[in-house]
Amino acid sequence: MSGLVQVRREGKAVHILLNRAEKMNALSAPMVEALIDAIEQAHRAAADVIVLEGAGKNFSAGFDFSDVETQSEGDLLLRFVRIETLLQTVRASPCLTVALAHGRNFGAGVDLIAACRLRYAEKEATFRMPGLKFGLVLGTRHLASLVGVEPARALLEAAATFDAPHAANIGFVTQVAARDAWPALCEAAQARAAHLPSASRAALYDTLADRGADEDLARLVRSAAAPGLKQRIAAYLQASRTEAPPARVSAEQASGAANKNIAGRKQA
Repeated sequence: MSGLVQVRREGKAVHILLNRAEKMNALSAPMVEALIDAIEQAHRAAADVIVLEGAGKNFSAGFDFSDVETQSEGDLLLRFVRIETLLQTVRASPCLTVALAHGRNFGAGVDLIAACRLRYAEKEATFRMPGLKFGLVLGTRHLASLVGVEPARALLEAAATFDAPHAANIGFVTQVAARDAWPALCEAAQARAAHLPSASRAALYDTLADRGADEDLARLVRSAAAPGLKQRIAAYLQASRTEAPPARVSAEQASGAANKNIAGRKQA
C-alpha cells in the first residue's frame, strides 16, 4: 500500500488513514488511487466496517492544487472524475463506512466525509465546499440529500465555512465527539454492522441506495469540461489569497436566523 495511505485491520474493521499530513491530506492523484485501492481491498477482505481518518491537523484539504499549472485541462478533468469515482466507491460500499473528522476541511475532502454513512467530528472541526467558485459540480446533490435542499443551497451559494455543531444540527455530521471517544464509536460501529450477515447488510445498503451516480458523474464532467477550467481555478486561487475570509455559519447563528424567520411569519 502507498505511503500516502496507511491501512490497519481491527477485527472486522479496516482503518484507512489519509497520510499526507504535510499537505493537509490534500487529494493528489496518487492519493486518490491509493484510497480507491484500499477501499476495494477492504471489500475483497470482507470487512464489515471501513473507517476513514486523516493524519496531522485535519481530515483533508480537498483537491490538491499544487501542480495545477503543469497539467492540461484533460489531466484535471480525469483527476476530478477519479475523485468522483472514489466518492461513489465509498457511497456504494457494502461496508458500514465511518468518517472521523477534525481540523479544517475543504472541497472534495468534505465530500469524502459526506460519502460515509456515519460521520463523527471534533467540536473544533470546520467544513467548506468552494468548488462552485470555479464552476465545479461535485458532491452537490449528495450534500442536499443529507442536509436538505435549502441548507445545502445556502452553504454552497456563499461557499460558507460551517462548524461541527452546525454540521450536526443540519445532519451533515452524525455526532460531535471528542477524539478520545472515537475508539468507542468505532467499536459501536462494528457491533452495529454485526447485527446483520454481510450479504444482508450489503442488500440493505443497495436497496436503499441513491441511484443518481450516473447523473452525478455527468454533471461533474459537464462542469469540469467547460473550456477554461485552468483559468477558472487560477482565478479562484488568486482571489482566495486576497479576498476577505468566507462567511462562517455556526449552530448558534443558524438557530438565531431560524427563530427570527419564525417570529416574522407569526407577525405577518
